[in-house]
Amino acid sequence: MRLKIDWNKISLPEKISNNTLDNFHEHLREQGLRETTIENYIGNVQRYIKSAGSDNPSSDDYSRFRAYLHSQNLSRSTLNQYGYAIKAYHEMLGNNVDFKRIAPNNHIPLYFSADEVDRIFASVHNLKHLAMLQVLFYGCLRATELCNLNDEDVNLQILTLRINNGKGGRDGIVYIKDECARILKDYLAVRPPLILERQQPLFYTDYGQRWRRVDLYHMFARYKAKAGINKRGGLHVFSRHTPATIMISKGCDLRIVQRLLRHKDIRTTLRYAHVSDTVARDWYNKSLKLES
Repeated sequence: MRLKIDWNKISLPEKISNNTLDNFHEHLREQGLRETTIENYIGNVQRYIKSAGSDNPSSDDYSRFRAYLHSQNLSRSTLNQYGYAIKAYHEMLGNNVDFKRIAPNNHIPLYFSADEVDRIFASVHNLKHLAMLQVLFYGCLRATELCNLNDEDVNLQILTLRINNGKGGRDGIVYIKDECARILKDYLAVRPPLILERQQPLFYTDYGQRWRRVDLYHMFARYKAKAGINKRGGLHVFSRHTPATIMISKGCDLRIVQRLLRHKDIRTTLRYAHVSDTVARDWYNKSLKLES
């Protein structure tokens, strides 16, 4: 499904036309990039050319913008995302910029405790929102994957969800638990079906459109605040980092977690192999024994 970009919501200087962004969009599509990646690239480039004041920025414009980004204390990942987008834009223009990828920090990912997850669920009194958050958490889904789910992707008999065109264009099957399936059944029992572009989305807004990632982020932030949780971490932390951390802390094999999160590389999964001192000590005492 192609994501619709509302160019009217993007503020640009007079010298920059929507046609510039349309051309960039087509250029990225021809490179085979996924629509979610294209959406991120266009947002980053929009801010870049707005800063430069021209849709044909120079290498000096890039240097100034890059220095500005570094002054904002952005994460290395975010800085790299800007770099990839701007490099692709300059390549479309027929020139190049000197972009050097910054090695990411090997930091421990943020995560919520099981108690905090329970508090978030308890704060939700909207059946649709609760179904969405439970599917996200128990399915270990990315926001875009939830937005793209259709009714036909759900199998409540064997408690699975089919993921189509996930990250890297990969498909997959994920599991859900009984409690999640019960909420989904209650939701589907009262939700009228809706056909959009010959598909029947599992979740849609009150305006008859598929949910957008940004709206999911805002929805989660409201319930997190309502639950009285002030620590850092957004929807991705809730639906990806947290279930992975909880599973590993309870002894789930890393290869199983890799499969459930659909990581291509086990090194990505290894980031979640951090557990509390109490859990680490418990597993240490259970495992490091010389007697049989």
